[in-house]
Amino acid sequence: MGMVPNGLLPSASAGMTRRLDPERWAVAEDRTAELIACIQPNVYSEGRRLAVYHYVQRLIMNCLSCQVFTFGSVPLKTYLPDGDIDVTAFSNSEELKEIWANLVRDALEREEKDENAEFHVKEVQYIQAEVKIIKCLVENIVVDISFNQVGGLCTLCFLEEIDNLISQNHLFKRSIILIKAWCFYESRILGAHHGLISTYALETLVLYIFHIFNNSFTGPLEVLYRFLEFFSNFDWEKFCLSLWGPVPISSLPDMTAIPPRMDSGELLLNKSFLDTCSSAYGVVPHTQENQGQPFVSKHFNVIDPLRTNNNLGRSVSKVFLLLFGDFLWQYSFAVTVAV
Repeated sequence: MGMVPNGLLPSASAGMTRRLDPERWAVAEDRTAELIACIQPNVYSEGRRLAVYHYVQRLIMNCLSCQVFTFGSVPLKTYLPDGDIDVTAFSNSEELKEIWANLVRDALEREEKDENAEFHVKEVQYIQAEVKIIKCLVENIVVDISFNQVGGLCTLCFLEEIDNLISQNHLFKRSIILIKAWCFYESRILGAHHGLISTYALETLVLYIFHIFNNSFTGPLEVLYRFLEFFSNFDWEKFCLSLWGPVPISSLPDMTAIPPRMDSGELLLNKSFLDTCSSAYGVVPHTQENQGQPFVSKHFNVIDPLRTNNNLGRSVSKVFLLLFGDFLWQYSFAVTVAV
């Protein structure tokens, strides 16, 4: 019998974590590796994105007294062919905090009108959302520019540490690429601005699968299968998902979790490791508006491993959640039949 996770629906099959035929899955993993090789970052895409980033970096630093870094899937090397570039500018200036967006937008719009500009810039937008963003296309690559988003860099460091821990030729990153591709191209469930799952929420869900199965996978396809199988049976109406284990929504604001597994099997990440990462990478600026605020439950609740008051699932709409479980179950069944 496989391991027995907590937080599942009462109707979940007791055998949902059954052992898989190693020979059949080895063949399927070989084919999956060929697919991943077609969509993962390569020398050309790396060079192209690096050139665009350096161009945007110079542009921002010419109009702001600041430092500029990239974060997210580009430095993590988990972006898809259609993936964007996340850039953030850092400054201690209170004045720049108020005017940076207008200055950067003006600079980009000047480049858009300049026929001799180094790169082709178009569709410059100023999005005044929870996090203010300047969005544009540079050489047809989407670039999102923000200000003082230290959380993005902390998340990058955390995920890099996880990938180093899991190892196996970057199995964690390869699994993220495969599952992101499935979510974006096949099921169309990735995209916080459309009421769907954010990338960081998805990465946390993938990490949870590694955590409860203790990194015991043949390859990325098995991670995808376990992802579909587990989350189609998770009880989202009763629990928040956290790396410490499911947290009953009824007990909030108490964040005490029940163990991730009912059995005595070992988890990938121990409490000491999680606490250390939260302490090292959970730093937020003293100006952060939601600092000290309690976790607010929504329709789809995923607790940030680094800041427990941050709900990574807050973007997900109720309509999406109603379809989510059935959708994942159908695909997990299809994978089982195919293999």
